Amino acid sequence: MNIVGAILCGGSSSRMGRDKAFVEVEGVAMAQRVARALVAAGCNPVVAIGGESDALAEIGLDTVADRWPGEGPFGGVLTALAAHPHADALAVVACDLPMLSASSIDRLHHALAANARAVVAVAFTDRIEPLCAVWRPGAQADLQAMFDAGERRLHAALAALPVVTVPVSSREVRNVNAPADLPD
Repeated sequence: MNIVGAILCGGSSSRMGRDKAFVEVEGVAMAQRVARALVAAGCNPVVAIGGESDALAEIGLDTVADRWPGEGPFGGVLTALAAHPHADALAVVACDLPMLSASSIDRLHHALAANARAVVAVAFTDRIEPLCAVWRPGAQADLQAMFDAGERRLHAALAALPVVTVPVSSREVRNVNAPADLPD
């Protein structure tokens, strides 16, 4: 089963004060850490969606330009799905999840049921993490219709689709949005 990895690298990173994709955790840029987890989970290719393409290339990531810059992560998910319509599945993950493991991505991928549009990580606290999910490319049409109707919240879009949730460690899906959020 061909699974593509997509790392959402757009966004202003206003709370971080600089581009989150390049903030280092244990000496490795967060986007690069996420890419390594995706590769280890069997994703091929792994691309960045949005972000600074030249700088991302320096850390080994090809970039797909965000088709809807400034429209939030929903636009990034749509961009990833549109860029890889022939993949069997797409793991779409935010760049600010530096503790995400290959085993969690693999569990999401293997839980993708035939009738589900996506498998979404849910922290052990029962908090869904829409920016850590494996999508079927067929979800694009449903998502695009919601997006065109003005929806920008992935939580709302996921609530309208057949999805499966998979428990993942809260530590692995803890967003790093500000310097204080960096892991110890």
